[in-house]
Amino acid sequence: MPSLKEIKTRIASVNSTRKITSAMKMVASSKLHHAQVMIENMLPYETMLEHILKTFLASEADATTVFSLERPVKRIALVVYSSNSSLCGGFNANIIKMMTQTIEEYKHLGKENIIIYPIGRKVAEKVNKLGFSSGGDFTDLADKPYVAKCIEIAQELGKKFVDGEIDKVEMIYHHFKSAGSQILTRKTFLPIDITEELNTDKERDLTSNIVTKKAQDYLKKNQQKKEREKVDVKPLADIFIVEPDMDTVLSQLIPKLAHLMLYTAALDSNASEHAARMVAMQTATDNADELLRQLNLQYNKSRQQAITNELLDIVGGSVNN
Repeated sequence: MPSLKEIKTRIASVNSTRKITSAMKMVASSKLHHAQVMIENMLPYETMLEHILKTFLASEADATTVFSLERPVKRIALVVYSSNSSLCGGFNANIIKMMTQTIEEYKHLGKENIIIYPIGRKVAEKVNKLGFSSGGDFTDLADKPYVAKCIEIAQELGKKFVDGEIDKVEMIYHHFKSAGSQILTRKTFLPIDITEELNTDKERDLTSNIVTKKAQDYLKKNQQKKEREKVDVKPLADIFIVEPDMDTVLSQLIPKLAHLMLYTAALDSNASEHAARMVAMQTATDNADELLRQLNLQYNKSRQQAITNELLDIVGGSVNN
């Protein structure tokens, strides 16, 4: 059995660790709130663009652009989103696992025909370790997503796609649904399937940082109740006069949709990272509390045993005298 001094040292050590994990949880919670605000600020633009594209598709069912034309895949690019730092549970491990599975699917193309755009230091290190060619250094985009950089990447990928240097582009990232739910997502970036993109799951909870299952179920039940009370949404009835023609307008709107896809994925990944870190630090804090409870119990038992032994020694000595 460890001595009282050893147990006391262990309690102090666990207490110090608990303070760190608790502080990291609060920092992650604050960063998650800012990430949720950024997503919320982006949503009106996304909603309006989706509204316009849906209306166009309703009037031109067979509308196509150069960015939506499929062709045989000989060279592929992967845009993979991870974080720059650790201590966020299985966030990076899941991304890297899906990336390696995707690479395995396209290994028949040859390593030289697979190019990876790593957004985040963790995935960039894995790409270098595997020996694949990298599309550049985008570590700053993982911490602070901003539109200008996403536009640059989208324009580069779009130019390579149009020039025939790349036949397909896929994205791998976490879709942020709520603080307690981040969905690992893999989808095609180019060629763009407009119909599929407009029908993707865009459900989000940007109002809460609560991660416990009980609280999430309660919020979900209340949300469903509110949705039932809402009036049915009216179908799109906008009438647009398109000048000069539909193809020209779509050729301008589709690149904007591409920019938005990259930027949305960056925001989703950033929010998911902070949510995963908050959950990991909350779990670590809870484990530290449980360990402290056990150590305090062990310390009190050992202390009581030591006192009992001393009393027995005193009583035994007095009896002998």
